[in-house]
Amino acid sequence: MDLDAVRANVRSLRERAAGAQVMAVVKADGYGHGAVPCARAARQAGAGWLGTATPQEAFALRAAGDEGRILCWLWTPGGPWRTAIEQDIDVSASGRWALAEIVAAARAAGRPARVHLKADTGLGRNGCQPADWPDLVAAARAAEAEGTLRVTGIWSHFACADEPGHPSIAAQLTAFHEALRVAERAGLDPEVRHHANSPATLTLPETHFDLVRPGIAVYGLSPAPEVGTAHELGLRPAMTLSASLALVKRVPRDHGVSYGHTYRTPGETTLGLVPAGYGDGLPRHASGCGPVLVAGKWRTVAGRIAMDQFVVDLGGDHAEAGDRAVLLGPGDEGEPTAEDWARAVGTIGYEIVTRIGPRVPRVYRNV
Repeated sequence: MDLDAVRANVRSLRERAAGAQVMAVVKADGYGHGAVPCARAARQAGAGWLGTATPQEAFALRAAGDEGRILCWLWTPGGPWRTAIEQDIDVSASGRWALAEIVAAARAAGRPARVHLKADTGLGRNGCQPADWPDLVAAARAAEAEGTLRVTGIWSHFACADEPGHPSIAAQLTAFHEALRVAERAGLDPEVRHHANSPATLTLPETHFDLVRPGIAVYGLSPAPEVGTAHELGLRPAMTLSASLALVKRVPRDHGVSYGHTYRTPGETTLGLVPAGYGDGLPRHASGCGPVLVAGKWRTVAGRIAMDQFVVDLGGDHAEAGDRAVLLGPGDEGEPTAEDWARAVGTIGYEIVTRIGPRVPRVYRNV
């Protein structure tokens, strides 16, 4: 993991935000990159906020010494609200049940909670529906007047910001402006209003408001091909995934390779064994198509990816055990990128990097 790349990406995003604050989203262990080291790098580059999905992710940042603003947004009934309040973590509410639990936890903690109210402007996941929004903001204002909470944010999330020109973008933005008007009429004056994710931060300045919430862009990946490549967007991928060949051997023509013999050698050839598999987060459906740089050339996975290992056919090229196989990286040396893997298996770059498991050691450069 190149932490200089994370810093450069955050600085670039700050420039794009044009005066809005930046929240670096570090959920899912920093999209597989390591939440704590990447959070520190993002802070060093000027990220005023960090964002997490689960409370446990936010608590881990506090335990690692982060003292800045953190928003945690994915809660279920009975969650550890009081601990979050006591650790100065901003929490999110999308309905009256959550607001009631926050108020009770704040009373138990003996200090006001910091709350972001989330409006569902059209994504259809978390967030309060427009019909219920006036009741939620009125209840929040009453609790604020009572002194049990402070509404520090009002926010929402785009469904299709990675599809430039999609009609839902304008519709959601209109709905968000209306949600803000309802909140203002109820007497709320939030510290920050925020709606922009990575693609909106990069391409929709009218959505920036007071705060933007880039996630995948922090780690140098494009949010979608339609938005642009990482290079075109001024981003640098931070992750390089590589392994040392565990074995190199000659095999005859028509030799079966890996489970099911879905690949048979077209002639006498050299096989290289890469000690990584779906137990490490590689998608099994990359069998037969996942790209790898070995001995100076792109190869594709030969046969099925197993739990711990897969094979590449090196043809007549020379390699030895211990030689480096590069699965993905920034692409500087001709290696595949996360986007190349995503295209090969019909998914998105987010999934490729996020699914790399804890068995794979993370080594950090430019700490």
